[in-house]
Amino acid sequence: MKRMKLQLRSKNQNIKHLKLTNMENQKSIDALNTLIEINNDRIEGYETASRETEETDLKALFAQLAQTSHDCNEELIEEVEELDGTPAEGTKVSGKFFRIWMDVKAAITGKDRKAILNSCEYGEDEAVNTYKKVLENDAEDLTSDQIAIVQEQYELIKADHDTVKSLRDSLVEAD
Repeated sequence: MKRMKLQLRSKNQNIKHLKLTNMENQKSIDALNTLIEINNDRIEGYETASRETEETDLKALFAQLAQTSHDCNEELIEEVEELDGTPAEGTKVSGKFFRIWMDVKAAITGKDRKAILNSCEYGEDEAVNTYKKVLENDAEDLTSDQIAIVQEQYELIKADHDTVKSLRDSLVEAD
């Protein structure tokens, strides 16, 4: 009887540990899925921006920026799947508003280069801020390897942001 109680207690502790591990994994999955969503936003945003311009240099830039997010998502999806999670497939609500706003603004401004870059820079601000928030608020839920991945991706996203901002600022200065 005593042995059965010990086995039962051990089994309950294992179940409790599994539940804690799953809860901890869920926090990691949620943080990583937030980044997947913002990358999905970037991909859709740059596909929209590419359609809104006829300038080949901007089309090439937007394809490059979308590719950054495709590459980031591949890593993030792999991490979520390793945690037995389901990778996010959608976009953030703010991203949807961003894309709608960009569509309207581009249509109104006659596909103005500066207006498109202003919209893109706004989207880049959102992406950079999302990565910052995950690094600041969710790092305790991520492994050191995951933090390294997110930090490396943050640097890539920040570099893309700075490229768009610099291009946009050069147009402002030319006015």
